[in-house]
Amino acid sequence: MELTERIRNDLLKLPTGNIADNNNTVSNQGVMDTGIKPVSPKMKMIGRAYTAKCYPGDNLALHQAIYGAQPGDVLVLDLNGYSEAGHFGDIMATACKLRGLAGVVIDGSCRDSEDIRELGFPVFSRGFNPSGTVKESLAKLNIPVSCGGVQVNPGDIIFGDCDGVVVIPQNVEDEVFEKACKKYEHEKEIIRELESGKTTLEIYKFDELIKSKT
Repeated sequence: MELTERIRNDLLKLPTGNIADNNNTVSNQGVMDTGIKPVSPKMKMIGRAYTAKCYPGDNLALHQAIYGAQPGDVLVLDLNGYSEAGHFGDIMATACKLRGLAGVVIDGSCRDSEDIRELGFPVFSRGFNPSGTVKESLAKLNIPVSCGGVQVNPGDIIFGDCDGVVVIPQNVEDEVFEKACKKYEHEKEIIRELESGKTTLEIYKFDELIKSKT
């Protein structure tokens, strides 16, 4: 699937929950662990993964990755969950935005969070830490990595919002998004039924389920 601007905008209307519910070919539905959170709850992103295996406490590799990725990509940075240094800050976020990247996911920590919020560039990280880093180690670029407990392969689709981040493997992306879009439309119909006076017990036939269990 080519992620054109129109397709990106259409898919970004979906919540991550709809994506996860239909992403059943991977463990835990491809959902990164709850430690990976957006710098701002308003941040949403979708793009193909450009991965980097980085050395904890060192951010030279992150600079490499920024300029290896292509516009529309999401940087996925594997730092082994190390959160005792601020690997990524506002200058790097600005560089990513100017490069046209779609977002960044860091299994590690970042800093300058308030400036990143104001910039509006989507950054998802394990935490925040103002400590500095060294610039010594090179990255291993565009290889399979682990981020938030999920294996991420180059080119996988990375989808993030206020609830977290989901990784969609390339070989099932069309099927996942087709089903997610159908579920999104179905849930809008459920809301209309609720607004018309029905209950969730009626709509989902939970009243019958509850009766069968009593």
